[in-house]
Amino acid sequence: MTEPEKTVRALYDALAAGDRPALEGLLDPGFTGQATEGLPHGLGGTHAGADAMIDDFWWAIGRHYRVRAEPAEFLPLADGGLVVLGRYTGTAREGGRPLDAAFAHVLTFAADGRVTGLRQYTDSARWAASLGSHEDRSTPAGRRELRVVRYDVTDGLATIELDRPEAGGAIDPTMVEDLDEATFRATHDPAVRAVLIRGTGRSLSVGGDLAYFTRHADDIPARLRGIIDRYHVTLDRLATLDAPVVCAVHGALAGGGLGLAHVSDVVIAADDAKFAVGYGAIGLASDGANTWYLPRLVGMRRAQEMFLLNSVLTGREALDAGLVTEVVPAAELAARAQEVATTLAAGPTRAFGHIKRLLLTSQDTDLADQLAEETRHMTASGATDDAREGITAFVERRRPDFRGR
Repeated sequence: MTEPEKTVRALYDALAAGDRPALEGLLDPGFTGQATEGLPHGLGGTHAGADAMIDDFWWAIGRHYRVRAEPAEFLPLADGGLVVLGRYTGTAREGGRPLDAAFAHVLTFAADGRVTGLRQYTDSARWAASLGSHEDRSTPAGRRELRVVRYDVTDGLATIELDRPEAGGAIDPTMVEDLDEATFRATHDPAVRAVLIRGTGRSLSVGGDLAYFTRHADDIPARLRGIIDRYHVTLDRLATLDAPVVCAVHGALAGGGLGLAHVSDVVIAADDAKFAVGYGAIGLASDGANTWYLPRLVGMRRAQEMFLLNSVLTGREALDAGLVTEVVPAAELAARAQEVATTLAAGPTRAFGHIKRLLLTSQDTDLADQLAEETRHMTASGATDDAREGITAFVERRRPDFRGR
């Protein structure tokens, strides 16, 4: 268990116990909390300082709800931060209506290990609904209108299509909100057994929308943070999804947009595709999990070249470097990506999920710990219906009929 995870687990324990001294000891003096806008009773928004977070948010929640934050997954970020995925469970104090809402917490830390920031994402409509207030008329996550992303599920295959052709699939606040919504739907729909990411127009994604940041040149850090936090939650969601993810790359894939390929399990590129990070050309560092994935996929020297010299890889070069799985003629990309995704959607979904998590942990786990993880995941997958079907089909010399459970 990492030190940030130990700190955050202690934070949740202190919240559950109502232990204010422990909370004060865990929070940095410069702590800032960002709660989801639209929460009932004015709970949403910025809470500057430990006292404000404790009194005006956590303790205020306790006045209206009997609720506990139950963390389920701890996902490290490249900048040393941590994403925690889990659920709020409990009831409203008035009327006793149940509350069950997923959350994502993005936490940052000081050099001494204390928490400097917490950004909360949760479904505010569920909180309002548990109070029986008029606010429950707002649209909950999973059913929000999509504007620049198309989402469809057919025969177990969820298609997430970036649809900003006039902007090259550039990432702006609307795009990250829609990607968050689409991946939320895919994560919470048991019918989804594979995901296909693709785009309209000439490129999958040219990365961050520089025109948007030009319009907000006096507020770039805050605008970056608002987009990146939500986008990183989306990437972590795709990386840890049981269903395998296929990414079809055409045209340019650059900057943070590369993250969509990084967290995918199979990446199929058109032969005219181009890959670049490009941050150095605009005076920025990196996001989109590029600094975590690129050294592991293409090696440190090639990653340094891409970051510092702003080199651009063709589809064939990306294949040789290990950045993509397969390269096909541009005219064949859509059909090939659909074929691969459809095949995966007919596979043993739960087993795929175990395999994905084992491969992710293998990057930073020693052999003994990885063997223990293999034992745990192998045993868990053996309890599925698909495992029984797969073994039986092998013995009977027939094709297995996997159902994803």
